Amino acid sequence: MDQRQTVSSRRNRLRPTSTGKRVSAQDRDLLWFAKLAEHGPLPTSFLLEYSRHTHKSEKRAKERLTDLFNEANTPHHGPYLTRPLQQFRTIDSRHNQLVYDLGLPAIAALENCSSIGCRSHSGPWLHRFMLACVTASIELACRQRHDIKYIPQSMILARAEVDLRWPTKITDPKSGATFVKDLIPDAVFGLEYHSGESRKFRFFVVEVDRATEPATSSNFHRKSFERHLLQYAEYIEGGGYREHLNLTAPMLVLNVTTNLSRRTRMQEVLDEIYPAGNAYQLFQTWDAFGPVFCPPRPNPALLIGDWARAGYQALRLDEK
Repeated sequence: MDQRQTVSSRRNRLRPTSTGKRVSAQDRDLLWFAKLAEHGPLPTSFLLEYSRHTHKSEKRAKERLTDLFNEANTPHHGPYLTRPLQQFRTIDSRHNQLVYDLGLPAIAALENCSSIGCRSHSGPWLHRFMLACVTASIELACRQRHDIKYIPQSMILARAEVDLRWPTKITDPKSGATFVKDLIPDAVFGLEYHSGESRKFRFFVVEVDRATEPATSSNFHRKSFERHLLQYAEYIEGGGYREHLNLTAPMLVLNVTTNLSRRTRMQEVLDEIYPAGNAYQLFQTWDAFGPVFCPPRPNPALLIGDWARAGYQALRLDEK
């Protein structure tokens, strides 16, 4: 056994250990980097799904991800990928698939790819991870179809030359006082539907809910789902998104919760404000993001499954 094999056999899942092997970013690697830049940290199964049409060997793909995490001998002076430490702070993480994110060398490797956008990732890591899994799941499901094209957030913002922040003027239903509060959606994306020679567009904002904020609050300055509804009323019903993002197609709000009881409580608040129903606030539950951390596989139901609406028939995102 040579020295490189000995080092490789002793590698730690948490910290990179280089064997000195030279690693340069190839086309598949740049694809992975681009998807991590667009969505955020993703499990191995998501990255393998992105490249399965060009590289069918799952074993070799995992070995390549291992090299991209460990090997420091690169043209960009360090390992390309990281394994966020948050994924190891759980019960017996050795049985979980690994989650990867970009290292600074990967960002440098992407700088020459002018068409590749990078989402600004902020907020608690678990929230960002859930959001990345949601948007990447929808994109991956679209890649299995010839009639639907996924439009990423980076393309939408670049076209409009804006960021996600948008001021909304809302009124406290209890005091009657009016405030201006910035609305910052978790994410935005679009779908382009093809039917023969015709095209149709629909856009979406995503809000992932891990029950870290109250459904309602006596303090109107505190973020809550009730305030979320009031802000989106101006943004969607008032047409703010059209001015903000320079769009003419309709926009819907996708609320993804981690459990049914939380979703039920959110829908109760919505029913109080919209007793006649609301067509643009959609709800779905993904229970993979509970108290015990276990990275999920891609969830195509986010595209082809039913999204609940108050007072209206459930909607599927793949319906034209």
